[in-house]
Amino acid sequence: MPPKRKSVLPKSGDVKENGVPTKKAKIFHPSHRSERGTVLALGQGDVGQLGLGEDYMERKRPTVVPFPEEASGNIVDIFAAGMHTICVTENGEVYTFGCNDEGALGRDTSEEGSEFTPHKVELSEKVVQVSGGDSHTAALTDTGEVYAWGTFRDGNGPFGLTVEGMKKLPHHLPIPATVVQISSGNDHLAMLTDQGDIYTIGCGSQGQIGRIAECFSIRGGRKGLSLLLEPALVIRPKIRGQGKVFFEDVWCTPYCTFARVRGGGVYGWGLNNYHHLGVEDIKSWFRPVGIESFSHIKVKSVCGGQHHSILLDSEGTVHSLGRVDYGRLGLGDECEESHEPSAIGSLKNEEVTQVACGSSVSFALTSNGEVYAWGMGSNYQLGNGEEDDILTPEKMSGKQLESRKVIAVSSGGQHTLLLAKDK
Repeated sequence: MPPKRKSVLPKSGDVKENGVPTKKAKIFHPSHRSERGTVLALGQGDVGQLGLGEDYMERKRPTVVPFPEEASGNIVDIFAAGMHTICVTENGEVYTFGCNDEGALGRDTSEEGSEFTPHKVELSEKVVQVSGGDSHTAALTDTGEVYAWGTFRDGNGPFGLTVEGMKKLPHHLPIPATVVQISSGNDHLAMLTDQGDIYTIGCGSQGQIGRIAECFSIRGGRKGLSLLLEPALVIRPKIRGQGKVFFEDVWCTPYCTFARVRGGGVYGWGLNNYHHLGVEDIKSWFRPVGIESFSHIKVKSVCGGQHHSILLDSEGTVHSLGRVDYGRLGLGDECEESHEPSAIGSLKNEEVTQVACGSSVSFALTSNGEVYAWGMGSNYQLGNGEEDDILTPEKMSGKQLESRKVIAVSSGGQHTLLLAKDK
């Protein structure tokens, strides 16, 4: 048998003092954010996802989002979901705004207009990371517990967050392990544990949960919804002579999941109709497959839109693959669809620290706090004040950015968020 591997991730669980359990240790993962900043929003906001109140349906340039006094300037994490927004304060409190038709805000919005501005979600534990999709939100606590609210959807509409149905308030997910990282697609959720495992729940019709056969992918088939809505393990692939791989990062795109393994290499599963999974065969993949086309890249992170993917490598170089329409790959108008990632040449002189994607748009954040944007311009998500598509990365500008350095970017279905601090 191969030697037992030691986790590179700090473990949590019950800390024992003289053999007596005391309290759970605090978790850590490199994806957690801690730098405070001010939230700026741009794009379309007809259901409140900009957080600017009922009078602002769109913003062509980044605009400061007003938060209650206790949270203002104190945000450390942002997430632009399909049509709602999630923010986390330094103290681990969660604020949401946007569409709440199916419970994605996790709070009461019966007061008229309350979904259009940031309000706190009632959670007794400190949150260190959030994610969201079309109609769901998830929150990871500092002790490795996961809460979620809202609902998952498929081609036939909503089918619940649990087998009991939609959850409009935070619901604890029964994960029998310590979770250190979470990531959401449009309608699925992946949770990485400190032991290198990944649990998934949600829609599986394109293979995105990575643990069921295609015959059960539509609402669980004869096995029922519990197959999809009860968290279960993705079977870790084995490498000959080394045993099972150890997952150390997980990233969801709308209909795909990517996972990096310790020692290098990326596995993926889900929709591949535009080659955006990085596999030559355009079928949907229902189990983890090693992505050979990424093997020459030391992948630092992965993000994606509906039909394209963006990779950031350890050298700060940005690569793109998948569908070419609207300029979402950032490669100009001469590129062709491919499962092979292509480096974005116009960013070669920039040290990129983060990448992000909306449905048909892409972003790169540089080490000096500047944001480059490209892709479909029709929702004003790109921050250049125009509706024209941008085929190669263009630096985002605006009055609110003149005195600020951007430290994080996130983009959803029709809007984009920036987290920035004073220069």
